[in-house]
Amino acid sequence: MEDIYAKQIEKGVNHVFRCMEKRVSPEDMERIKAAYELAAEAHSNQKRKTGQPYIIHPISVARIVAEELELGANPVIAAFLHDVVEDTPYTIEDIRERFGDDVAFLVDVVTKRKKDKYDKSKQVDNYRQILNSVKYDVRALLVKLADRLHNMRTLDSMRPDKQMKIAGETDYFYAPLANRLGLYHVKVELENLSFRYRCPREYETIDRQLKQYQEVCDKEIEPFISKITNLLAENDVQTRMELRYRMPYSIWRKMRAGECDFHHVDDKHYIRVIYDAESELEERINTLKIYGILSTFFKERPGSVLNYINAPKENGYQSFHVKLLNDKGSWEEIHISSERMVRASRLGCTAERTEENVKAWLAKFRDVLIDVATHGSEIDFMDGVTASFYNDDIMAFTPEGKGVILPKGASALDFAYEIHSELGNKAVYARINGKLSSVKTVLRRGDCVEIFTKPDAAPEEEWLDHVLTYKAKRNMRSYFAHLPKSQYGRCGSCHPLPGDEVVGFKDRDGSITLHKRDCPTAIRLASQQGDSIVAISFEEDERFLYPVRIGIIGVDRDHLLRDMVACVTEQLRLSIRKLVTETIDNIVKCTVDFSVHSFNELQQAMNSISEIDGIEEVYRIKIQ
Repeated sequence: MEDIYAKQIEKGVNHVFRCMEKRVSPEDMERIKAAYELAAEAHSNQKRKTGQPYIIHPISVARIVAEELELGANPVIAAFLHDVVEDTPYTIEDIRERFGDDVAFLVDVVTKRKKDKYDKSKQVDNYRQILNSVKYDVRALLVKLADRLHNMRTLDSMRPDKQMKIAGETDYFYAPLANRLGLYHVKVELENLSFRYRCPREYETIDRQLKQYQEVCDKEIEPFISKITNLLAENDVQTRMELRYRMPYSIWRKMRAGECDFHHVDDKHYIRVIYDAESELEERINTLKIYGILSTFFKERPGSVLNYINAPKENGYQSFHVKLLNDKGSWEEIHISSERMVRASRLGCTAERTEENVKAWLAKFRDVLIDVATHGSEIDFMDGVTASFYNDDIMAFTPEGKGVILPKGASALDFAYEIHSELGNKAVYARINGKLSSVKTVLRRGDCVEIFTKPDAAPEEEWLDHVLTYKAKRNMRSYFAHLPKSQYGRCGSCHPLPGDEVVGFKDRDGSITLHKRDCPTAIRLASQQGDSIVAISFEEDERFLYPVRIGIIGVDRDHLLRDMVACVTEQLRLSIRKLVTETIDNIVKCTVDFSVHSFNELQQAMNSISEIDGIEEVYRIKIQ
């Protein structure tokens, strides 16, 4: 067995060396080999859970960094050394002395800190440490992703509870991070490995169904692919074709979203049409030519075009998507991409190794991380980061044509806050593609959005349920945090108002909850926890408004509704939030929701409404 391992180690490390010899200097190759020698010596007495020599893991991580991510010398050196400081007596200073500050920095980022007490948890503190490295460089993230990818590829040897922990971290943090870095292949593999270990039965079922589907589809789709190939060749367009199947995790997610079984999931595969081009202009010309040819000979599904070439995703993804009708009467998803775009989807933000290529992405990431750290008390660090970066994105536009990138599922409120915090705070309604819309409306790719405001408008607490972005959540929570707070809680059943006869009960945490004296909950608590009763005088405070609902019954007549609304809004100067009215056989029944400062103000409103000609009865309705 030792001989087998020795051959495996030699084969693996020589593969890394051959990959790197093609693109680094002889001096850097010497440093890479020295890093391997140090790692091999440091880990010489360690073994993995599988029983393999531990050095196989650093070699495998270095291979991913060198071959799959195509990074330079220092990240490969860091990959060899990434566990040396954490698991052996060597220190960061030893690494710095032998390989320089840059390698030491990379190794330090991926080395988990040991603390007596963690701010949130060991896991969250580790996420924070990794993400903070992006303030300086993106390469440390890539080394960590390579480390995680190999750990996931070898997760079989772990106990089920460890598998769940590592798979959960991967699905929550590392796979979305890979997606945001544009590393599509890494993202897909991490998602599927996580799904395999989190939900093994579901994974195996879908994987089996997918293989059966693939056997049938390979044969059925071949004539369609051949027809596309011939059509393009006849029109002097040279391409290569790929039939790609979506993975079990993607299928499972579609099943969940569509509430359907495997057989009713659309788009279980797609066809990629790949061409070569020497410039961005040539890419656009070739894309439109291919699209024009295909849409001439095949029926196009209306509204199916997604042009990610002119409007790339925020992670840099570019392609042109369209759905065409095949000979069997089914829609085929077609992705038209250049060779450059295909390479970019594999290598993500490092596909073009220039400073400009990743500068914009890093700048935005840095800004948000600084913002999250600054306002850490208002919003959870990881919630802030994941809301900002770990979603598929869409692009909406201002009336002036400025593009605003938002996570998929974002609302007009997210759009408003992305432009400016005050625009969000004062938002009242929106026009989406010219149509009057609620600010809570979920946006779609390409929407043109105009936000309308009022000087006295303010965020409402329910808005938090209708936003996705960190910026929107942070600004709202900041606004709510600075509002005056009542010193008492109110019973969610009887909803007491200032001026009501109330009784207070002290909770275990020392807070006091108010109940009306005739509230069944108060009566029960008084009989069981009488020692917690507190004498309270619930006084009116002009700073606080409380929602109420009243019922109105009357005899229908001309302008009755107008008179009721005028009484509430003009005479009493209260804002109606909701009004429901129904007239049956000349009998009018209404419910009106508005807010008051006190029981006396509510009583005044009810008395004023009862004096309106035709009103028979006004009564308070309990809000559920």
